Amino acid sequence: MTPARNEEENLPDVSKSVIGQEVIPALWIIVDDGSTDETPRILEELKAKYSWIRSIRLPPRPRDITFHYSYVCKQGFDHALEYCSENGIEYEYIGLLDADTVLEGNYFGKLIGEFEKDSSVGIASGGVYYDVGGKLSREVSDKNLPRGTGRLWRKSCFFETEGYQVEPSPDSISNTKALLRGWQLRQYADVIEVQKRKTSAGEGLWKGYVKNGWMAYYVDKNLPMVLFNTLYHSLKSPHYTGIAYLYGYLNSAIKREKKIKDKEIKAYYKNQNMGLLFSRVSGVLSRNSTDTRQEEE
Repeated sequence: MTPARNEEENLPDVSKSVIGQEVIPALWIIVDDGSTDETPRILEELKAKYSWIRSIRLPPRPRDITFHYSYVCKQGFDHALEYCSENGIEYEYIGLLDADTVLEGNYFGKLIGEFEKDSSVGIASGGVYYDVGGKLSREVSDKNLPRGTGRLWRKSCFFETEGYQVEPSPDSISNTKALLRGWQLRQYADVIEVQKRKTSAGEGLWKGYVKNGWMAYYVDKNLPMVLFNTLYHSLKSPHYTGIAYLYGYLNSAIKREKKIKDKEIKAYYKNQNMGLLFSRVSGVLSRNSTDTRQEEE
């Protein structure tokens, strides 16, 4: 499932990478979130050529990477599951791919191979890279946290964790519910996905990280975790993202904005162990924290 809004520049490369996979999806649903550019035309051309590509269109609405993004994704997942049920399409994995992410040639095949090696893995993704002057630079993140884009759920894990919820940071919520039910999470850095925009940069990095800070408040993360997250973001370039993140959290706290109602999620983040954050900060400080690789044809 792919949410797409005004992605005429990226969608041709992204679709080419999906169509060229060694393991092709049984179904690819692309949700046109009220695009006003050439995205609808591109989608019509794709559907005309490939029967396994389908799309739905939502009415235009203001861009929002909090609740609205998860709403768009939920519409896509619901449509995909219903379509598979009605048409007898068998599947074992459910995936989410943003419209700015290009996959290596055997991306799905490699991830599925890792799932088959370990039945305890419930959610997995590759590593996110950026093309920097013809070389691939990996975005530093914890190896046990799947990325939001390019992630696969084992079908049973997806349904056990209540599917994709309409919440801010839905991927983090899905990760948390998977952990609480005994599933393992994995990110495989040698499985490459190239992201054309920086993470959280849909409305600019400052706004993106302010919203990330608000999300931390919304899920009720404890203050020590928020401060360590601030340090973690500040150690990475551009360093101002840490300040943006902290501002988003404190501004929400001062205004006493509403928090998530899910008691399971609140309890998890309220009592979360800081060991994870220590490992993430250590990773940034390590000289091996960023992998740079020659771009592969």
